[in-house]
Amino acid sequence: MIDSAGNPLHAEAPAVCSSSGGKDSLLALWHARRSGLRVTALLTMFDESGTRTRSHGVPRSIVELQARALGLELVGPSAGWSDYERVFVTVLRELHGLGHRTVVFGDIDLEPHREWEERVCGNAGLDAHLPLWGRDRREVALEVLDLGMRALVVCTDSRRLGDEFCGREYDARFLADLPPDVDPCGENGEFHTFVYDGPQFHEPVPVRVVGREAYVAPPELGSVRYCFARLCAAAADSS
Repeated sequence: MIDSAGNPLHAEAPAVCSSSGGKDSLLALWHARRSGLRVTALLTMFDESGTRTRSHGVPRSIVELQARALGLELVGPSAGWSDYERVFVTVLRELHGLGHRTVVFGDIDLEPHREWEERVCGNAGLDAHLPLWGRDRREVALEVLDLGMRALVVCTDSRRLGDEFCGREYDARFLADLPPDVDPCGENGEFHTFVYDGPQFHEPVPVRVVGREAYVAPPELGSVRYCFARLCAAAADSS
């Protein structure tokens, strides 16, 4: 069995999906499973506190529900930006020691991302598999919707989108409302998503948006303003 680039896939060994919890990660997971890979775990990076995902700010408790709904083990190390790569490689080496041979990524066409993924996987003796690589971005966005994946927009870059886009459903209306210079996949970082239901889910993740909050990155990271959706498990708060 080979991937789209003609490289062999280790179908006999367990694989892990490097996942932000968003639509591209889970679409890549869907394609990897269809290709015959035996994906057994989600690798999701959390911030220094260990309570929220590194880039998207999703609470750990909700990511745990997502992994459970997908029938996967959650591997969730914590890291800052300064030690992110070191921690990531350390975890990959641990997974290699447990028998994993492939890491699935959801990137589409940003070459620096692919170079980083192939390098860190190579440092751990693993193969990087990118099922979405080279595809048209709008085609990818429409496939997410056509498959019935349901996602919330959990983070927006304020340079590209107003706060009103944060917390919305990622659906046809959202795509139609995007400014013409914003990518429908958010591949340039304009927005990020969290998938709570879809064809791979044993049950929906009971999540809802309870507010929004602004965040300004520190000067060393560009002082960029972002808007994050505050999520909670639907049954956790009746107010």
